[in-house]
Amino acid sequence: MEVFEYGKPAAMAIPHSILDQLAGLCLEESGNKMYFSLGDIRFSAECGVHGEILIRANLPLGFETLDLKVERSFRGRSQRRMAVISGRGIIGAAELYRESYYKLVPTEHSTPTLEINGIHMHRVSGVDPIVDARLKVTRVVRRGDSVLDVCTGLGYTAIQSLRLGAARVYTVEADENVLLLASINPWSFRLRDPRVVQVLGDATRVVEFFENSKFDVIIHDPPRLMSETSSLYSIELYREFYRVLRRGGRVFHYTGEPGRLRGRNLPGRVSRLLREAGFSEVRFSKRALGLYAVKI
Repeated sequence: MEVFEYGKPAAMAIPHSILDQLAGLCLEESGNKMYFSLGDIRFSAECGVHGEILIRANLPLGFETLDLKVERSFRGRSQRRMAVISGRGIIGAAELYRESYYKLVPTEHSTPTLEINGIHMHRVSGVDPIVDARLKVTRVVRRGDSVLDVCTGLGYTAIQSLRLGAARVYTVEADENVLLLASINPWSFRLRDPRVVQVLGDATRVVEFFENSKFDVIIHDPPRLMSETSSLYSIELYREFYRVLRRGGRVFHYTGEPGRLRGRNLPGRVSRLLREAGFSEVRFSKRALGLYAVKI
């Protein structure tokens, strides 16, 4: 089990739609200012004497401010892109090519989703990714809880757990590339909160390190079921969940409804496996598109 720690912030990903708004600062005269917020980070922007845009990111959690600079050459980029900006200016798009193609993509609400090989890792149709995360955690997380968050992604469910009063969140992600993109995403910044322990590793192996009855809540938000992700939908993992959960502990397991129109029933299959692992009161939520269960 490897604990993942971010270094000092050095860059930030900002939607191109915001950059286009900032470009208007320099159309009239230098010195114009603009203020905006992305996630938990507040930004101030000012037009410099040479037409560049000087941005200051006011970072939460006791970090120093982060000074960024944008030259005028960014204009005309796709609105569905996130630009990575440092003190030197734009240094590229928020994407990675490492066997798979990883990309931060702003939604209609600006909050980015993560795409891997073109597949969204969040619900984006009719719902903001942050609202989606809140729906997943609201019924299970209570003040003072110890939470195991499986499949960190951009960290939205872990962060929403903190907002609901969780005392400690262990969040597990198998893919370091995902965590690298989260590290520059303003909406993910609270993953740096000292109450969050980020673990880099295969969740099916990581869970074996935890002692019996360690957690009050488990939030399991796996990618869609495929051959390479089948272990995240296995009876073996659900039995480990049961072991590390306290009596009265609660689980939320995102499933979605893949194949529903073709007569397939993934929630039904997962529900049967959760019951076989020992869980009770297993119910499907249409709003959160997942299963709630309890360890009696």
